[in-house]
Amino acid sequence: MITGKCLCGEVHIELNGDISDIIHCHCSLCRKNSGTAYATNGFVNAADFEVVKGKERLSVFSFKPRRYRYFCENCGSPVYSASDDDPTRYRLRLGIIDSDIDARPISHNFVSSKANWEDLDADLPRYDGFEPARS
Repeated sequence: MITGKCLCGEVHIELNGDISDIIHCHCSLCRKNSGTAYATNGFVNAADFEVVKGKERLSVFSFKPRRYRYFCENCGSPVYSASDDDPTRYRLRLGIIDSDIDARPISHNFVSSKANWEDLDADLPRYDGFEPARS
């Protein structure tokens, strides 16, 4: 079982199935929705997904007809999105997951729309905490 929760802990999810087709989406809509360089999304079967706590705390936003983005109304964490075109699957925002998962991203999508400061091949140093100048 895969579990997760929003930033404030009001919304908890459980997934009793697999995550497929994980991608890093660089489109301007995902960048604006996540507030980051890209959003990491994966598809899950709707029948395997459940909001086990805080369903009443979910708000929905529909930017495009028949497509719905669900997020915590308290902290704003994006949780998942749904589409009337395929009600059997949800697109899960992987940042909400607390469990380790085996699935890995398969691609970077909409890279022509990426932020101009995003360098996918950057050779940046990596730290377990803040960068040393900030410690």
